[in-house]
Amino acid sequence: MVGWVEKAIAESLRGSHLCQDEVVVNGSKKHLLPQFLDRKICRLCRRLLGSKIEIVYHDKYNMACPTVPLDPLRAERILAFLVSEGVVLRPGVHEPRPISLKRLERVHTASYLDTVNQIPTMTSIMGCDVTRDQVDRFLDQHRLQTGGTLMATRLALQHGVAVNLGGGFHHALADQGGGFCIFNDVAVAIAQVRREGFRGRILIVDLDLHDDNGTRALFAADPEVYTFSIHAGDWGPTSVECATAIALGAGVDDATYLEAIRRHLPAVVREFRPRLVVYNAGCDPAHDDLLGDWAITPQAMLERDRLVVGLARSGTRKVPLVIVLGGGYGQESWRYSARFLSALLCRRRGPIEPPTTEEITLKRYRYLSGLFEIGELSGASAENEFGLSEEDLFLPGWGFSKETRLLGLYTRHGVELFLERGGILDRLRDLGFSHPTLDFDLNDPAGQTVRVFSDPARSEVLVELRLARDRRSLPDMELLSIEWLLLQNPRAVFTPARQKLPGQTYPGLGMLKDVVALLTVACEGLHLDGLIFVPSQYHIAAQWHGYLFFLKPEARARFDALSALMRDISLAEATQAIAAGRVVDAETGEVFRWQPEPMIAPISDKLKQRIGTAGWPGETDRTFRFRWRDLHATVSSPSAVETGINRV
Repeated sequence: MVGWVEKAIAESLRGSHLCQDEVVVNGSKKHLLPQFLDRKICRLCRRLLGSKIEIVYHDKYNMACPTVPLDPLRAERILAFLVSEGVVLRPGVHEPRPISLKRLERVHTASYLDTVNQIPTMTSIMGCDVTRDQVDRFLDQHRLQTGGTLMATRLALQHGVAVNLGGGFHHALADQGGGFCIFNDVAVAIAQVRREGFRGRILIVDLDLHDDNGTRALFAADPEVYTFSIHAGDWGPTSVECATAIALGAGVDDATYLEAIRRHLPAVVREFRPRLVVYNAGCDPAHDDLLGDWAITPQAMLERDRLVVGLARSGTRKVPLVIVLGGGYGQESWRYSARFLSALLCRRRGPIEPPTTEEITLKRYRYLSGLFEIGELSGASAENEFGLSEEDLFLPGWGFSKETRLLGLYTRHGVELFLERGGILDRLRDLGFSHPTLDFDLNDPAGQTVRVFSDPARSEVLVELRLARDRRSLPDMELLSIEWLLLQNPRAVFTPARQKLPGQTYPGLGMLKDVVALLTVACEGLHLDGLIFVPSQYHIAAQWHGYLFFLKPEARARFDALSALMRDISLAEATQAIAAGRVVDAETGEVFRWQPEPMIAPISDKLKQRIGTAGWPGETDRTFRFRWRDLHATVSSPSAVETGINRV
């Protein structure tokens, strides 16, 4: 039925100026619709016919982990993207319940369930010290996601394909958890649907970077369940009759990965003939995963996913398919799942490229901001339009007024309310700070400061942000100047993968994207023209690059040339190399010294139009070339000793 809808819309557009492109297929001309019309067709089809794929999600899936670079908003970002593109209807998303202890007991031992809520047990599972509050929060989240996998399995058996935007806890054994996995959600779901009457063989395809050791062990003696895993290294015994466990080692590329899947998986499906397939679509094989060491491109990740779906759902024998997210570390991991699910939901149209994480983060906070009445943030009411108090007013004999609102608008209560509803404070609680406390310092001439402490006693500073209005940097423009920003986790430790940067006492919180998005929304609410920031060192500029760009063309060209030279070493090593004088001007031989220059993010239409005018911010005719003064002094050898860039 989808075809006739597409054809009707295409015919109605035939001949219009919106549909001019043609392509020859089998000797006949066919019109190609612009991409945005393709998406409109896809959306209309979904609304008319309903999604053929069931989605399971709960907003309490969002959770940060103190030692793991998990994106706490991974599931939310995926769903927001699918809903915004119209390929999923939000009212049709299924909300799971936490799994019951009785159902957990069908897989996990009573002794394990008796101790899993104890701090030592959870410390062992998570690999770090945890608080009582964190134990409760981890248990709640994992029980909810396990319930989500059970719901997705039931839905797949009823409708064909279902996705749980969580789950994939494949390291959990019957009597212990591990590798951040408390309960084995897939095993629990299988045990329950069998109890409800399902009979038939089950194939578990696990393409997470890490071994499915827990799942394989749980079904080692069950000939009706076949576990298939391709991973980096073995985590447990692999001599199981109904199992394929392939360890590819480190540094795997696209060709090796896809060839291994194509060589082994089709034969398993053909010979085992499952009546249910569970797919752990872990994204940690991706080249940019923060815990992985493979080099799998987005194209190969999508091809992998299509191979699995094709084996389960192609031909006349379509097997019910359950998909769980599995691993994926870093704030870009959501994009792989989003691309895969958009392709699954729009099979005739192909995948829709997800926006950047920065873009979807900004959309999130813009949407959240729109849910607030201005009075909730400013304290204004019908009787007091501006929310002014006596302290805000200047009256003769009272002295100067005392500022009580951040940037003249936001009350402390309003900011705290926004951070609470936006999940920022919950993310801090997930990291072990049970009672984050907000504080304002609004009367310092250097700028207004917002601080977030670990507790009401103000024991540890987690966030410190100083802001000021700037009317000097650009003529006829008012900018929001970020005078100072500190984001730190005093309870985290530096690791080889997360090295200490100059000026750091503790590792960061991983919330820079959120802070930039929040400040952008604040600028829009205050009708300011943009953000401005002056990075004092190279590594700070590198972290902010992508959110803001250098105001001066020469500064941008200089930074790009430096970045090209530094591309093969870490940010910490790059900063150390500059501080040690190892980077020199390729033409003059002079040692490079970092020069702080302003970076901006245009927000108002007025500033965006000015930037878009010819000659501003423009390009520079000057060429910057840098080389290593002492190549052997650097930690790794760049592919090009000398590099130069003169365009931006």
